[in-house]
Amino acid sequence: MRISVVDVGSNTVRLVVADAEDGVPLPVHTAKWRLRLADHVRPGGPIPEEAVERLVEAVEGAARTAARWGAAGPLAFATAVVRSAPNRQEVLRTVRTRTGIGLYTLPGEVEAELTFLGARRWMGWRAGPLALFDIGGGSLEVAFGRGRLPDYVASLPLGAGRLTHEFFDGQDPPPAELVRALRRKVRHQLRDVASRIRWEGPRTAVATSRTFEQLGRLCGTPPGRRGPFAERRMHRADLREAIGCLAALPAARRAELPGISAPRAAQSLAGAVVGHTAMKLTGIRTVTICPWAIREGVLLRHIEDGASWWAEIARRNEEDTVPPEPVPLRIAATT
Repeated sequence: MRISVVDVGSNTVRLVVADAEDGVPLPVHTAKWRLRLADHVRPGGPIPEEAVERLVEAVEGAARTAARWGAAGPLAFATAVVRSAPNRQEVLRTVRTRTGIGLYTLPGEVEAELTFLGARRWMGWRAGPLALFDIGGGSLEVAFGRGRLPDYVASLPLGAGRLTHEFFDGQDPPPAELVRALRRKVRHQLRDVASRIRWEGPRTAVATSRTFEQLGRLCGTPPGRRGPFAERRMHRADLREAIGCLAALPAARRAELPGISAPRAAQSLAGAVVGHTAMKLTGIRTVTICPWAIREGVLLRHIEDGASWWAEIARRNEEDTVPPEPVPLRIAATT
């Protein structure tokens, strides 16, 4: 059996086609379509018509590609850039009408749960109590748990793209006072979440997302050509030094640094500030860069729990009352 996932993020649409034999999603094909939605959408603003057209084309291309690889219609979801748009329902209806694919938004807490599941399966039970950080374009997801699914999750509007627009728009490189202002905001919004993570005392901390992957490479982790099984550990002290390097350079020069791609160069500084502040406030000195994240979490949930949870997500989207988490409920209340 082959299943596929389409992930509509702030920068790209990504497709994963995987074999699902024996309960393990083994990728057989991946593809991506660069949209740069975040360049055309202000945080909380509507998605313009031309961006919707490109989104339709990308989802249509992903569905055709999945079919060529023998997978059924993909499980397609969109993250913060679509979720926070006031015209999201119109966008989702347009995609369904034009492509036949149901594209759904997930609450940030659900993104955290699914990403945690992917990381837990990759790291294994020996990782013990596990903390997770995931920096997207529009939001930061944080999770902690001792089992398969997290006991605690939080989603905060601290995405690298969102904060770059808010603090650094037109400032390249930004002045030091803006970087300090950004750090103050991140510290303020993370305070309660960080207190909970410190109280839980994780044995292992993992970081996922392209933002963390690129920052890890900048801090000296092995390059992607070494494959997913190479150990990639990023130290807080190295990330602190990287902030100084990124802050001193315009985006075009950042793209010349190890790991920093041109499309993500502008938001790399904000991502580094968020990542370092999260690690410092939670008392975590080292994170493992985990290759499995939300896409693998969606695949695993589908394999392990069947299709009913995704059907519930679809139903809630159609009613525009997306649930705070997939069923069965496993997330503890914030304290």
